[in-house]
Amino acid sequence: MFRIGIGNDTHRLVAARPLILGGVRLESERGGEGHSDADALTHALVDAILGALCEGDLGVHFPDDDPQWKNADSLDLLARVVWLAHERGYRIVNADATVLLQTPKLREHIAAMRENLANILNLSSDCVSVKAKTGEGLDAVGRGEAITVQAAVLLSDEAI
Repeated sequence: MFRIGIGNDTHRLVAARPLILGGVRLESERGGEGHSDADALTHALVDAILGALCEGDLGVHFPDDDPQWKNADSLDLLARVVWLAHERGYRIVNADATVLLQTPKLREHIAAMRENLANILNLSSDCVSVKAKTGEGLDAVGRGEAITVQAAVLLSDEAI
């Protein structure tokens, strides 16, 4: 059996916060506002996996009013959800994500993001796609006020 999950995450961009995507800390004047490290790329993948498992969303498993998740490394959250998928008898087949961010440009960082995520997802990096788009000056993303990430994953209950 195969299961597909879709995830989406948006964070307001604020001063005095690091910008972290796929576990990569980027040079930026502003970063994501959030309870954890606000890694919108990793959060969208967490939501996609949880959606494929019909297990709720990020806030159900890692509520923002729980102090244990304050400043949490989102790669650790992703690892917990990958463990949950394995416990339910599923493995991740592939993952695809699109980061919507006006600045900074992400091209030179995408390989590192893919590698970080692939390591946690137990995949080779050629099974993890990360794409970057700007907001073309439109809406909160285009004005540089927010970051949004959309992600999809495919799970299988077949052995590797």
